[in-house]
Amino acid sequence: MKIAQVIFYIPNLLSISRIVLIPLFVYLLFIPTVESKIWSLVVFAVASLTDLLDGWSARKFNQESELGKFLDPLADKFLVISALIAILVLDPYLEIFDAWMIVIILGRDVLITVMRYLAIKKGTTLRTSRFGKVKTAFQMTSIVLIIMIYIVRKSGYDITHVSLPYWIMFTTTMLTALSGIRYLVTNGSLFFPAKKTEQTEQ
Repeated sequence: MKIAQVIFYIPNLLSISRIVLIPLFVYLLFIPTVESKIWSLVVFAVASLTDLLDGWSARKFNQESELGKFLDPLADKFLVISALIAILVLDPYLEIFDAWMIVIILGRDVLITVMRYLAIKKGTTLRTSRFGKVKTAFQMTSIVLIIMIYIVRKSGYDITHVSLPYWIMFTTTMLTALSGIRYLVTNGSLFFPAKKTEQTEQ
């Protein structure tokens, strides 16, 4: 089947829409008004919802594709990383050296990409688990919580400690790191030419 046809699969369009919404989300997040923060939350929630819908629609309409398997996690990464970088720049409590959290999250994604490439090169499959999806859901939930904190503060109710967004990001970073370690332990044999991994975990 031609790539042009596969792109117009419903799940692939949903994944693409998640990427398209990122500039609007970031723009709204940086406008210093309560209304804009609320709209940024709405946009992020809609983008996050497409993550659930693309997987469901792929199974429902039998539209699973290799392009979709590539686009879905890529869209997740772009959305989460864009949001976390925006929060790092926006939050007065966070400093430039706190970018180590972004580096760890990006490093985990690079690691998975390298292992996926090695698995394809060896003619095997990268072993996965539900932990990866849990990690993504936790990242998105954390971002929603941080934006909600900004909305409350902009509304004049400073009921949370100034460091709360930092600790939410810190927890998200640690969970992401654990997810990367989980992949590394499970698929470590990919880095050894003589070894081959088993089939994907259920």
